Amino acid sequence: MGSPSNKPSRLMGPHHSAPCTRTHQIGALALVAATFFLTRLFDHPSSSCNPYSLSTVVDGGPTSWPERGYGSHLSLKIYVYDELEIDGLGPLMYGRDGKISPDACVKGQWGTQVKIHRMLLKSRFRTTKKGEADLFFVPSYVKCVRMMGGLSDKEINQTYVKVLSQMPHFRLSGGRNHIFVFPSGAGATFFRSWATYLNRSIILTPEGDRTDKRETTSFNTWKDIIIPGNVDDGMTTHGDRLVQPLPLSKRKYLANFLGRAQGKIGRLQLVELGKKYPDKLESPELMFSGPKKLGKIDYFEHLRNAKFCLAPRGESSWTLRFYESFFVECVPVIISDYAELPFQNVIDYTQLSIKWPWNRIGPELLEYLESVPEKDIERMITHGRQVRCLWVYAPESETCSAFNGIMWELQRKVRQFHQSAETFWLHNGSIVNRNLVEFSHWKPPMPLP
Repeated sequence: MGSPSNKPSRLMGPHHSAPCTRTHQIGALALVAATFFLTRLFDHPSSSCNPYSLSTVVDGGPTSWPERGYGSHLSLKIYVYDELEIDGLGPLMYGRDGKISPDACVKGQWGTQVKIHRMLLKSRFRTTKKGEADLFFVPSYVKCVRMMGGLSDKEINQTYVKVLSQMPHFRLSGGRNHIFVFPSGAGATFFRSWATYLNRSIILTPEGDRTDKRETTSFNTWKDIIIPGNVDDGMTTHGDRLVQPLPLSKRKYLANFLGRAQGKIGRLQLVELGKKYPDKLESPELMFSGPKKLGKIDYFEHLRNAKFCLAPRGESSWTLRFYESFFVECVPVIISDYAELPFQNVIDYTQLSIKWPWNRIGPELLEYLESVPEKDIERMITHGRQVRCLWVYAPESETCSAFNGIMWELQRKVRQFHQSAETFWLHNGSIVNRNLVEFSHWKPPMPLP
């Protein structure tokens, strides 16, 4: 073997130039650095040039947009199915007789099913060409339709199966690139056969845990997205809100729980705790109707009158009260062990909320809350004020909104390649079914598994 000093000359061959000087090395490094920064400049536009970059959401707050797990800018193409295009979509949106109004469904706790649909119809991310779509959105107001008597559980199940059998692109991907909104604690279980048909689809839901009435949950952390609940528009609009926050010094209570007990142990414990410590905890027995039912404005006026807003689980692990608390500027206290929260990739919830064990509801909870220094309460309220725009279903033009946050999450779900049990491909890249019929010739309705 030759000495190490001989290796460079043999590797470079007989035509190499004179050895590099220090000046050459410095120049080469400068060229590499300049090329790198110019490439970053053109490939990754700054937030000031890109109104859809969420890096400008907060300044110094408890978030990190979009560096953690996101791209530098949004680039999505979403196809929205039309109600006239698919037989059965109409009943899932307006009931069997078509008499349920979307304006009635957009209000209240489950209005996200309507709001997200409406925003997508006007979105710059919408495409009218299925062939170029990254994702497909299936509109349905099924929670509202079911609650208003527009469809029975059996009809909902049959209608969904009928709708899906008319979607070749759903069959092509096994549903992997199709989006469904299920905005209540029941999740996708409103569609009884969800486990058969939607087990690979993207589900948008505020609910990440099983309900009290079912043994399984439809939420899957691998594919689904937790979305914020629908806070009343009167509290989320810019300018005058239904009520304004009170200074901490003027708040009457240490904490409150303003919800119906629903026969749930934890909620009943909070009602009893309020009776024992009425000067510290406001926790009345609220009802659906009658004198113990709070009106909208009364509700928020009571909610703002405490430093901490308790958010225990009810039928399911999520509660709208968590989101509402940010708009009256009280610190939310999550008392729901399995609660899932939106945008956890970018929000540090320890900076703006408290999570307390479900099995430790009692005087020690109030003692702990009393021990929290007021400066820490103010700090958490400030952080909450910075991120609450992410709970607002505002137009796409608003850089910080629930809609744009959901778009960032959806972008992370886009895949270059899709397959299903009924999808096959040949040497030339053509996609066929098990009868070797090319995708362009698939004829709906198609039998589903």
